[in-house]
Amino acid sequence: MAGTIGSVSIAGTDQELLPLCDIATDGTVTPFLRRFSTSPVGTVTATDTTLDGVTEYAPSGTVAMCNAPAEPVDVETHGTQDTNWDLTANPGTQSVTLLVYTGTVTVTTGEGALTVPAGASLTWGVDGDDTDGQLTGTLTIEGTTPGATWQVVWTTQ
Repeated sequence: MAGTIGSVSIAGTDQELLPLCDIATDGTVTPFLRRFSTSPVGTVTATDTTLDGVTEYAPSGTVAMCNAPAEPVDVETHGTQDTNWDLTANPGTQSVTLLVYTGTVTVTTGEGALTVPAGASLTWGVDGDDTDGQLTGTLTIEGTTPGATWQVVWTTQ
């Protein structure tokens, strides 16, 4: 058997699509497509379209990869044991965890008061995608029975 080895070249334009996001100054995110076309002679052009791949689109904000990981931020962890705790005294709080060891603890939120028994834990936190978010509203924690032991751990940015 005899044959020839070689490559086949087809004259035409090569195209690649890249999904991107246009991030406006107000935080609005608009996804769009960027099409890179390479001509047979090597000329590269970029065309932006809406997600339909046809309608022209002109980004007006910062262009970035969609769902790009957020820049890391410094988070500080705090804790206290058997001491009443109040969200208003801890600005910038992003998460709070209550662990009740013995007795009962009263938690008050905007919804009202809740008695938390020994062995229970509760956690509040901001959305993980929100790098500048903080908890707001009413959140207080206080021991209600003699001998109650509990711990509050919270994070701030």
